[in-house]
Amino acid sequence: MQKLLDYATGIQHIGIPCENLEETKAFYEGLGFRVKHEKKIHDGKQSVCFLEFQNLVLECYEDVCAKKSGAIDHFAIDVKNIEECYKICIKQGYEVVSNGIEELPFYERGVKFFIILGVNKERVEFNEIV
Repeated sequence: MQKLLDYATGIQHIGIPCENLEETKAFYEGLGFRVKHEKKIHDGKQSVCFLEFQNLVLECYEDVCAKKSGAIDHFAIDVKNIEECYKICIKQGYEVVSNGIEELPFYERGVKFFIILGVNKERVEFNEIV
């Protein structure tokens, strides 16, 4: 039987909500990160920025922010067949907290993803760059 992580190719990104995206970008650029991709989504109401340093990618996005230690929203695993991963999650009874497989217009051709809830209420995203 195929396991979910048989489709994984590595960590995709770590999601960090922020109150001020420009301030957040400046902070991480000062550390040596570079902007990999930037986009406005939800009819221009939300800004998202992917910042990269070597093999670490941070997805920073304007949202309600806890502003306390440990306030990372999710981590994402890069996968090569999102549909098969989703089927395995459903079959194994994981709690899917996204609206099934969702899509966003990131990068050249978009991304497909879904999110499950871990036992500690952490959000684990499975993400395929199309």
